[in-house]
Amino acid sequence: MPPQLHQSPLPILNPLLRFSPPSSPDNPKHQKESKFTMPKLTVRKLIPLLIFILSSLSVLRLLRISLKSSSPMSRPFSSTTFRLSPAESSQQANASQSALTEKELKLLSDTIALKSPCNVLVFGFAHQYLMLSSLNTRGVTVILEDEPSEIMTPNNTRVYSLKYHQMEVKNTYKLLRHARSNPACAPNMNQQHQGSSDCMLKLKDLPEEVHNIKWDVIVVDGPRGDGLEAPGRMGSIYTAAVLARSGSSNSTTDVFVHDVQRTAEKWFSWEFLCQENQVSAKGNLWKFRIKSQSNASRFCSPETSLVRY
Repeated sequence: MPPQLHQSPLPILNPLLRFSPPSSPDNPKHQKESKFTMPKLTVRKLIPLLIFILSSLSVLRLLRISLKSSSPMSRPFSSTTFRLSPAESSQQANASQSALTEKELKLLSDTIALKSPCNVLVFGFAHQYLMLSSLNTRGVTVILEDEPSEIMTPNNTRVYSLKYHQMEVKNTYKLLRHARSNPACAPNMNQQHQGSSDCMLKLKDLPEEVHNIKWDVIVVDGPRGDGLEAPGRMGSIYTAAVLARSGSSNSTTDVFVHDVQRTAEKWFSWEFLCQENQVSAKGNLWKFRIKSQSNASRFCSPETSLVRY
């Protein structure tokens, strides 16, 4: 009889196959050990490097702050053509309130550059006009200013003092009615400087040079005219209209009037420079082209008059 085999109810275990799996990078124990040991060495090595980087950033930040604080001191001397005295700085601050905009300045500079060399007459001082004289180096630039100061000007530029008597802005309407009703204010009565002093708009203190030169460009940007008691530009516009009409019959003069958004500048431009002569405008700057008419008895035709009362 063959022997019988007794099977055990317990399963046969194979510890060699199931126990102690091989170590690998994916083993959690291995990861725990690597995370535990590696940072200690890395942090110790990075501490001096981090200190150096932070120190360098602090030094660079201090240098940047020092450069910013020192740059405004050197900027005016590197970018400004004319150095200003305290009196000129105060004068420029007042003038900057109605300074020419970029478009207005371009309209004026393009005209001067096209006509250069030419004769330019300016009522009112602004440093923008000194810069414009560089476009007219071989021509003549004359500036008439009611509040003159010691101004450094190029060799081709001269500045004269001019006082405006009884030309306050509050008298605008009174002076306009006077000019319309007084024959002494007609353009043919004021050619050169032989006109009658009965015209209240006539500027009596003009330098001889202003009368003796035929002007190619006239700019009216003075006096201030920014208040009722301040001297207005009525006499300047009237004089520009008279000077533009002098000379030979085949010549023309470009007249610019600034701040035409104000009543006095607008009314007197319409009255003496005439709407039909306006050729361009940028912002608050109007440009008129006036033909010489030495024998004209009136400035504008009655049909084109825009100021009525």
